[in-house]
Amino acid sequence: MDDTMVAGELAGNTAWILTAAALVLFMVPGLALFYGGMVRAKNALNMLNMNMWCLGVVPVIWVLVGYSLAAGESGLPIIGDFSLMGMAGIDDASELATFGFLMTFAAITPALISGAVADRMKFSAWMVFVPVWSLLVYAPVVYWVYGADGWIFNLPAHDFAGGTAIHVNAGAAAMALALVVGRRSGWPDNRPVPHNVPFVMLGAGILWFGWFGFNAGSALAADGAAAQAFVNTFIAAAAGMVGWALAEYTRHQRVSTIGIASGVVAALVAITPAAGFVGSMHSLAFGAIAGVICFFAIEAKFRVGFDDSLDVVGIHWVGGAVGGVLVGFFADASAVPGGDFIDGVLFGGGVLLWNQVLSIVVVTAYSFAVTWIIATVIKATMGIRVSSEVEMAGIDVSDHGEAAYQLN
Repeated sequence: MDDTMVAGELAGNTAWILTAAALVLFMVPGLALFYGGMVRAKNALNMLNMNMWCLGVVPVIWVLVGYSLAAGESGLPIIGDFSLMGMAGIDDASELATFGFLMTFAAITPALISGAVADRMKFSAWMVFVPVWSLLVYAPVVYWVYGADGWIFNLPAHDFAGGTAIHVNAGAAAMALALVVGRRSGWPDNRPVPHNVPFVMLGAGILWFGWFGFNAGSALAADGAAAQAFVNTFIAAAAGMVGWALAEYTRHQRVSTIGIASGVVAALVAITPAAGFVGSMHSLAFGAIAGVICFFAIEAKFRVGFDDSLDVVGIHWVGGAVGGVLVGFFADASAVPGGDFIDGVLFGGGVLLWNQVLSIVVVTAYSFAVTWIIATVIKATMGIRVSSEVEMAGIDVSDHGEAAYQLN
């Protein structure tokens, strides 16, 4: 291949990574609408701000030290070094594009957690929680999963676009944070209803659109793996919608708008770790299985009395874990153009399944434990939950001095 062809390929790859980064960034306001529509009107702005805060503070942390801890070549299995602090040495166009792409992942991950504590967490506490969590939990886990010396990467376990590093990680953190903050007043007897269901569907559509960048962009090249990931993402999301709808109709004799939207997101979560590791027909199974399992996981939260306001655990932790385990069965190098990875159980592999389970269990335990500690310290020092009066009146006015809707 001559120099002109090489330069053209690099330029094409860089252009695709930049496009994918923009798509992932767009997912954050999409998530804000998805979550914001499901809370009460008096807390709508608070939920939008909790998500958008992640687009502000996390890139600052990422530039200063987060990226270095997540990607620095320390030679250790658990954390990077400080060699890339302040973007030191990152000046090549391809490296800059990859840095920006990964920065959008860092921003959206803590935003996922916000839904678990909707209606009751102080915004000032959230402002502190996000950067601390990003440094102490997100950066190390990303290093484990994707760092050249990371222990999960070298098991090896497969996580194409962040099923374990992002969704299992955020879901376990959401579980811990919700427990420390506590249940909403009157829950579950008094269950708040979504104030704007069309917002939920609009947010789901934006998330679906952005997820093509999330998954296909994770190939870090405009190649066959990216194309396979793109197609798998579309197919799985469609199957997830159908699976959730059938489960909901069987259980309640109806299909809700929020159910349709949730089925799409659950399937997108499940296909994330597998997007570039499985064939197109198997992505149907990922979507359908995740849609059904996540539906029943959310139903179970009421039986166990766990107040995860917007079902972050039921969709992101469960969906990410389901997808990660299924990779251990369905990974198929022959189905992916240029595939060079360990096959799953159904295609002659064996060790991969156990590696997948181990990585999910350890990330869950680490994220839960450290998040619990962070939240407990915040609770003991500055307070983590709004007062009962503020919870009753709404957080928008108390913490932001605004209201989402003015009826003049």
